[in-house]
Amino acid sequence: MGKIISIVNQKGGVGKTTTAINLSASLAILDYKILIVDTDPQANAGSGLGIDSKEHTHNIYSALVGESDIKDCVLSTEIPNLDVIPSHIDLAGFELEIVNQVAREYILKELVAPLKEEYDFIFIDCSPSLGLMVINSIVASDSVLIPVQCEYFALEGIAKLQNTVDIIKKRLNPELEMEGYVLTMYDGRTNLSKMVVEDVRNYFKDDCFETIVPRNVKLAEAPSYGVPALLMFSGEKGEEFDIKFLENKGAISYVDLAKEMLRRNNLPEFKAEITIAA
Repeated sequence: MGKIISIVNQKGGVGKTTTAINLSASLAILDYKILIVDTDPQANAGSGLGIDSKEHTHNIYSALVGESDIKDCVLSTEIPNLDVIPSHIDLAGFELEIVNQVAREYILKELVAPLKEEYDFIFIDCSPSLGLMVINSIVASDSVLIPVQCEYFALEGIAKLQNTVDIIKKRLNPELEMEGYVLTMYDGRTNLSKMVVEDVRNYFKDDCFETIVPRNVKLAEAPSYGVPALLMFSGEKGEEFDIKFLENKGAISYVDLAKEMLRRNNLPEFKAEITIAA
């Protein structure tokens, strides 16, 4: 049975989609079966994996309104073990469509729950808000992962976000857990980044991942090529990817984050070890 994790922060530009894409890709190359569910109307998670949402009539919006079966919305990517359910711009008006619907907070949960048997991890990439769609995502999840940008203003909304998560846990999803806070866009040259890291770690303690994602050009460039940063490596076209030759610091940080997440979930760093042990 897989684990569903929402990647949430109401502030934009903190690295939610970057984390969704690169963390998922890193877990996929470690042999785990991964699905990304893009619930942001901007549809960046899909485009960052080379998928144009306009070309696909089956997407998370069509599934939510009952026009598609959720399994028909799953698309494979160039990375083995990594699938995605793309978003669509029409999702922007979905909250208004369901505002008077009974049990409106559980719509996404009913859709995604059957997919847990087919994947090790399902990541829900959320929009930068605390609206009804984000609430649906958190209700559908087993845990919440919160990217925190290493800048001053990034800290201001964390308390409000944490309060929202606590309310959802109390009223709608009692089993919800905190997957952790991951520090992103770290610039070791600035005192501010260092201060933010210290403050977040002091406040959230063990809930904060040790791995820090640096501000990195390859992480920023990769979406324009429709691939995760770990595939932005120098080599002949068509050359098989080998993690041993990964040099980019941004991509390496997400591989390290994936391994740390696996350890926190008491899973081996490479899934094949489970089969070997058996």
